[in-house]
Amino acid sequence: MKKIIVLVLGNALSGNSISNFLIILFFLNILLFTAIVYADTDNDMDAKKTYSFGVVPQQSAMVLAKKWIPIFKYLEKETGYKFVFKTNQTIPKFEHQLSKQAYDFAYMNPYHYTVFHDVSGYSAFAKQGQKKLKGIIIARKDSTVKSLEDLEGKTIAFPAPAAFAATVVPQAILNKRGIKFKSKYVSSHESVYKNVNYQNFEAGGGIERTFNNASKDITQPLTIIWTTEGYTPHAFASSSKIPKEVSMKVQKALMNLSNTAEGKILLKGINFKSIVTAQNSDWNDVRALDIQILNNLKSVSSQP
Repeated sequence: MKKIIVLVLGNALSGNSISNFLIILFFLNILLFTAIVYADTDNDMDAKKTYSFGVVPQQSAMVLAKKWIPIFKYLEKETGYKFVFKTNQTIPKFEHQLSKQAYDFAYMNPYHYTVFHDVSGYSAFAKQGQKKLKGIIIARKDSTVKSLEDLEGKTIAFPAPAAFAATVVPQAILNKRGIKFKSKYVSSHESVYKNVNYQNFEAGGGIERTFNNASKDITQPLTIIWTTEGYTPHAFASSSKIPKEVSMKVQKALMNLSNTAEGKILLKGINFKSIVTAQNSDWNDVRALDIQILNNLKSVSSQP
């Protein structure tokens, strides 16, 4: 339409008659009307409520975006709201954003939820269905390390300080049992398995899924010497600034994913079978571990 108008205007300008002048006025009116219509449409789009949705950076932002943006597009269609994907470069930076309640909605690990429910007022409304998180400690098959007690005085490889099932839970259990150990953070689960394989460390922390998915060349010389109990998985939580009716709409849309063919494909993309309703008390099993890594944030939040 715009190309046609420009072409006609160009032809009209090449002449000098009154009729050409009238043609120009006619098409200028059309352009003005079109601009008003587009402006009104843009205003309607901007009027659609937009919410940020933070996702814990277990992987690179690009990988996470590929997995989660289709979910958020689905939520937009089902709820009528717009959702903006957010994450961060590191888990500590993500924690900082949670402490400021910077995300309207967030998908956070179980320990994060127990902290940022208190610190920032996030409220859980959903969690992954049919799933319990289990951490593991691995060692070489030919090692003398066969149990947790054998780790006394050893240096253990862990992915990162805030990796819940791979680091936080094993460390908490070791501490509860009075086993003295040193921690070395090597950035990823795969790096843990490689370092133990190469005998740089006698043991390391991970989770069942990443161990089973790792290359057999890496894991074949290794064995699982201990597995944690299963814990409540990651939380879908909303900021205290979000109206309850909005979070309930999001909850319903997430739970309906497993009821449609499209939804099942989207769930498979994030390795879920279903999403179910959740409440704050579901994470009492995590609270019972009495993890104190982020207690400094709690103490700051309690100051007047």
